[in-house]
Amino acid sequence: MLKNTRYYDPINDFRRRVARRLMRLIFGNHGQPTSDPLPAKGIYRILVCHVSHSLGNTLLLTPLLAELEKVYPAAEIDILTRSPIAKDVYGRFFSVQNIFRMPAHGVGHPFQFFGTLKRMRKIRYDLAIDADPLSQTGRLLMLLSNSTYTLGFSSPKKHGEITHAVPLPSNLESKGRRPVYLLRSAMGRDTAAEYPVPDIRLNAVEREQGRDALTRSLGASGIESPGRGIIGIFANATGPKLLGEAWWTRFLQVLQAQHPDYSFVEIVPASGKSMLSSKYPAYFSSDLRKLASVLSGLAVYISADCGIMHLACASDVPTMGIFTVTNGGEWGPYGRGRHTIAAHGMAPEDVALAIAAMPEFTPGGSI
Repeated sequence: MLKNTRYYDPINDFRRRVARRLMRLIFGNHGQPTSDPLPAKGIYRILVCHVSHSLGNTLLLTPLLAELEKVYPAAEIDILTRSPIAKDVYGRFFSVQNIFRMPAHGVGHPFQFFGTLKRMRKIRYDLAIDADPLSQTGRLLMLLSNSTYTLGFSSPKKHGEITHAVPLPSNLESKGRRPVYLLRSAMGRDTAAEYPVPDIRLNAVEREQGRDALTRSLGASGIESPGRGIIGIFANATGPKLLGEAWWTRFLQVLQAQHPDYSFVEIVPASGKSMLSSKYPAYFSSDLRKLASVLSGLAVYISADCGIMHLACASDVPTMGIFTVTNGGEWGPYGRGRHTIAAHGMAPEDVALAIAAMPEFTPGGSI
């Protein structure tokens, strides 16, 4: 006879009740869970908790900020983060007020950690958002806030009672879209509507300075005209995503043959060393916004999956992201002019032909 898997387990039920009481004791009571939508009015102070410190994850939070500015235009947004470049990325959003930066390792910097928490907890928020579907640290930090409403994903990795818990969508992997989905779902808004894309909010002066820097780079190599435009190549990546100089040499031979009327510029990585043996005009900067400014002047940006790929997307550049090992559905660029090239097992020549045929390269295309 089959056992009924839905039988009542008093021991586990007791453990869950004890755990809930301990969470309330440690983190306080943030209101009872509710199925009512988040209110569209009366939200003026918002806290976003996002503890990831990588460049890509930092940039992929910007679509949520754009959505918050749209649905709560009268609100102020504070951000609790570990990202060292948070000010450069979020500082141009008009609604962003305070950026609370936590140390990368709180145990090693207890005074900074608790000092930041103390400053955050002095503020009474109408809404606090845990934007990461996986990080329990983000959930715990959100629970430490003083907020009327608390919003986050519900999953086995998330603990702590919140007012608005949204199940993870099974049909939406995108790291940039998921936080926006979280907010829309909690508010009862259309989750199928077009999603904001990553945006670092460059101004006209920054874009002009970026174009000037590219012109100087070409001029230093004796190139007086960029032709139809400048293609930027970033040949670096971490771990198994790194494709190597031999791969890029084969790729560029084909791409240059397909589109000889474009100029090519190498974007040099943080190491300050060319990945392409200094064969092309190049640009290097350790300043994130200056680098974004230069990327904005490109006709097309091409690289493997990496943080600079997300920076190109956030700089409003037609972006070709080459994915050989990571999940393009989760990490790939999205939106107009952003393309995820699934290159698992493909020869570099075939990848070059696929990119060369993109609409951005056709006469009258989006470049």
